[in-house]
Amino acid sequence: MKLKNLFVWMLLLASCAVWAQELTGQRYPKREFRAAWIQAVNGQFKGMPAAQMQATLIGQLNSLQKAGINAIIFQVRPEADALYASKLEPWSRYLTGVQGQAPQPYWDPMQFMIDECHKRGMEFHAWINPYRVKTSLANQLAPQHIYNRHPEWFLTYGNQLFFDPALPQSRDYICQVVSDIVSRYDVDAIHMDDYFYPYPTKGVEFPDSASFARYGGGFDNIGDWRRSNVNLLIRKIHETVRALKPWVKFGVSPFGIYRNDSSDPLGSKTRGLQNYDDLYADVLLWAREGWIDYNIPQIYWQIGHPVADYAVLVDWWAKHSEGRPLFIGQSVMNTVQNADPKNPNINQLPAKMALQRAYQTIGGSCQWYAGAVVENAGKYRDALIAEYHKYPALPPVFDFMDDKAPGKVRKLKPVWTEDGYILFWTAPKYKDEMDRAVRYVVYRFADKEDVNIDDPSHIVAITNQPWYKLPYEDGKTKYRYVVTALDRLHNESKSVKKKIKL
Repeated sequence: MKLKNLFVWMLLLASCAVWAQELTGQRYPKREFRAAWIQAVNGQFKGMPAAQMQATLIGQLNSLQKAGINAIIFQVRPEADALYASKLEPWSRYLTGVQGQAPQPYWDPMQFMIDECHKRGMEFHAWINPYRVKTSLANQLAPQHIYNRHPEWFLTYGNQLFFDPALPQSRDYICQVVSDIVSRYDVDAIHMDDYFYPYPTKGVEFPDSASFARYGGGFDNIGDWRRSNVNLLIRKIHETVRALKPWVKFGVSPFGIYRNDSSDPLGSKTRGLQNYDDLYADVLLWAREGWIDYNIPQIYWQIGHPVADYAVLVDWWAKHSEGRPLFIGQSVMNTVQNADPKNPNINQLPAKMALQRAYQTIGGSCQWYAGAVVENAGKYRDALIAEYHKYPALPPVFDFMDDKAPGKVRKLKPVWTEDGYILFWTAPKYKDEMDRAVRYVVYRFADKEDVNIDDPSHIVAITNQPWYKLPYEDGKTKYRYVVTALDRLHNESKSVKKKIKL
């Protein structure tokens, strides 16, 4: 990038940040969902030795943590298979290269990622694909795959294989998989992306006429019936998760258009494929009924797109959040490859971030895909670090799930150890798991400075350990350290302060 263009880019970066501040009243929000998707279905880990994959994942997490990411959405079930130790489904070919073949030496990628995410103060969302079984009919299924026991549950469409969404057996089985994950792993959320009924192939009808004849009683319209099938699954998954662990969230990331205004006067001024009509995903109903806990529409187009304008869609979704947390699915590559319509010398990141933060109903974003952030495509990661994620942020509180803060930390005390000067504390007491402190926030203030924990620039650590290593210098400068506790849904306790000389 030429020096002149870089200077213009930096000026606009600052001006857009100020614009966002004026619209929302906060340039650097303390609460914001900042996630990234790490996919497996692209084959990036396929056949990779365990040590290399672990090193790759750690490298990605470290890079993302420095870029301010506070949640990872990791694909663990691409094709009714598993990137974790499952008794229900075979090991994924996207891990070992052969479906059903366990990794050697043995390890569990999902457990590894949960541990590494939590170590960094990040949430872990287990990303599953509900219906897809084969991305290509040429793919070989392991002998123990559910298809080989119940081929009657499945339908072929185009070059792919799917669970039949109409069958109660399909819903029951998918919920068994969800139950297995939630009960055995310390996940923060179950996540689904945009694949419900498959994306339509022109001129080819989904082959469910026999199922409609058997199960479609009471429905005159096959579209309404298909939507009902997906509704039943979404509701059942939510109920399954809530019954097992009431602190685990269930979220979806649908295609970016709900309906066009040509189909529905309440739809967006767009002309693309539609969730409601083409994928049979009634996302607004799910939010309205409380069957999902968050929504991340994939708004992967640019500002000014002739069919699906990013600005139009952000505005539409912000006005149709239906009382559930709403985050924006961002395409890193689309953003950096398209120029700002008002300034062709820069990309669209400043304008998109200003739009995202202009609406009170939008609580953050998720980056597609994590690798593009790590690779710093178009200096995207640099911009997150320098401006948009300059200070840490806690995820939003899901107060409809839990709004009770944990107790205060106890026995806050600096102690000299062989590892240095350490600030220790004791976890607060709790009565049940919903009240248990699982993370802590450490703030630092100058000696005479007002303590304001709403200002994220004072956050020096978000940790799951009851200690923090102090940056001791010469013992002549006074600081005030403040520690708070967070429960599983990020409710924050009252603060405890300690004056320390560093």
